[in-house]
Amino acid sequence: MKNVSKLLGAVALATSMLTAGVAVAQDPTFFRIGTGGAGGTYFPIGGTIANGISAPPGSRACDEGGQCGVPGLIAIAQSTTASVFNNAAVQNGELEAGLAAADVTRSMYLGEGKFEGKPHPKLRIVANLYPEDLHLVMPKGATISSLSDLEGKRVGIAQAGSGTQVAVLQMLEAWGVTRDNMEEAELNNSQSAERLADDQLDAYFYAAGWPVSAMVQLASTKGMSLHSFSEADLKKINEIIPAYIPSKIPGGIYEGVDQDVLTPAVSAMLVVSSDLSEELVYGITKAMWNSNTRKLLDNGHAKGKQITAETALDGVAALGVPLHPGAEKFYKEAGLLK
Repeated sequence: MKNVSKLLGAVALATSMLTAGVAVAQDPTFFRIGTGGAGGTYFPIGGTIANGISAPPGSRACDEGGQCGVPGLIAIAQSTTASVFNNAAVQNGELEAGLAAADVTRSMYLGEGKFEGKPHPKLRIVANLYPEDLHLVMPKGATISSLSDLEGKRVGIAQAGSGTQVAVLQMLEAWGVTRDNMEEAELNNSQSAERLADDQLDAYFYAAGWPVSAMVQLASTKGMSLHSFSEADLKKINEIIPAYIPSKIPGGIYEGVDQDVLTPAVSAMLVVSSDLSEELVYGITKAMWNSNTRKLLDNGHAKGKQITAETALDGVAALGVPLHPGAEKFYKEAGLLK
């Protein structure tokens, strides 16, 4: 009987240990990705990335037709006010990751410009994603010769906490336009489009990957025009904000805007915290570039097709913000980084 009791006890202990092990393995890891407003590009792109890197506990294995993300990871795209908020939240541990403009990420990491004396040393790069084109939207048929024409106008400068607003205020100041001589409105993209349609704004700025859903709707209902910058103005903007480089919004992207629009653009980056483990970020980076996530990117927002492993490191070295060691490990293994 003593031997039987010992055997039963051993079985019970083994069962308990096995059950505990399974419980630990099945514990979910939540991963919050800060994006932007629902009417912009960050939110749908962030949602696609979240789907690609997730593999909730209990889900089918990748080779059995299930999700091909990080086992046990549940990634969630959260709507925010974009770049500045996302980087600050990553620094403070309120978000694990965020989408953010390259120029803002550099300034916040180093504590330069508007962020003088307030460095964000925990910011780390996972990937360059796609170019965000600056849209200067005006009512249908409206034109300006340069940014100086916006003096005295009602102008949407994007929402507080966005990289767009930081850059736009720098640009406008170079043409003599400031908060003191224009009627600025701090609004997200959807709000700005609604105000423009209701004749409550003369123009508004928004940097995002085209096509932007709120602008698609605006163009097809009320109509709109986009300001095409001169090459001289693009050069001037690049000198003021080196991260903003000359770009183009192709004609036909928005209804009624048939000609190519010359405009500055800045890269969107996926940023994480240095507090995240190398193992986790390695898994996330690997999941971002597998064939399953490739399908999600290609079949989602139009900008998804421009998000590739081959361009993931474009501009990163010159940015001055380090890669996360987990991402660096993946790119070296994939032969994309020496």
